[in-house]
Amino acid sequence: MIRRLQYIISQDDHGKRINLFLKERNYSTTLINTLKQSELGIQRNGVRAFTNERLQLGDQLEICIEEHAPAAGITPYEYPLQVLYEDEDILVINKPHNMPIHPSINHYDNTLANAVAHYCKEKQENYVFRCINRLDRDTTGATIIAKHALSAGILSDQVKERKIHRTYVALVEGNVKEQGIVDLPIGRKEGSVIERQVDHENGKRAVTHFKKIQTIKVNDKQVSKIQLKLETGRTHQIRVHMSYMNHPLLGDFLYNEGCNLMNRQALHSAKLVFEHPITGEVIDIVAELPEDMKQIMELSESEEIA
Repeated sequence: MIRRLQYIISQDDHGKRINLFLKERNYSTTLINTLKQSELGIQRNGVRAFTNERLQLGDQLEICIEEHAPAAGITPYEYPLQVLYEDEDILVINKPHNMPIHPSINHYDNTLANAVAHYCKEKQENYVFRCINRLDRDTTGATIIAKHALSAGILSDQVKERKIHRTYVALVEGNVKEQGIVDLPIGRKEGSVIERQVDHENGKRAVTHFKKIQTIKVNDKQVSKIQLKLETGRTHQIRVHMSYMNHPLLGDFLYNEGCNLMNRQALHSAKLVFEHPITGEVIDIVAELPEDMKQIMELSESEEIA
């Protein structure tokens, strides 16, 4: 994979050293060092340049980000990925359920990383797998993958600065009130590597905004379809908060044991809004609700419940 970026130097950047110019555009020190070692990594007016050179008005600076080898240790896995958006810098996938993000002992070749490896192999592109917004294995929806180190670094900073705005849709038990905010700290449950809980003493602050879309009746059980937005990104945040509020997610084996309406937690990453890492354009991605969640809503036995 080769990504070439060109900059025409304006009066504002006249006299700046190349390394400062690049850092101001979110190139990491590691990436700049990698570019320095490549003959075509940094060129100024068609000639290889060094990062301590000072730029002049009207200079044409070309950056060449290149990855020669495919992701190590990730076996390509053929899977019909649903691509929501793609360009030279990012790939956005509508991740299905029962698909982990990264390979592990129990999931060696059926992960999103493996599926993307096959997708890129078919396009004859080398890549290093860089997932930006990681979802649980059984959570579906919009997932951003950076195609090179620069876009990955910029998007990772956006995650830390809460600039990637995520909207989730969930199906939960009970008739949820119209809207509200859950502001309760979350920590690891004692004795469990995976499970989390509301922990007022040792937990980290977690804030979830929710809004009811509709409530229906399914098999004598009230089910609410809700929209959620996060101020923080704690592990299992939505699942823990909604369970604590006595509105656990359908199919959530960790926090709603015994619910058999679904065979996985009914949680979907429905929308992402963020700035494109290279162009700055606002990207607005919508991922359609998966079939299993749609089918639950179609099982309604009566009119919508107020």
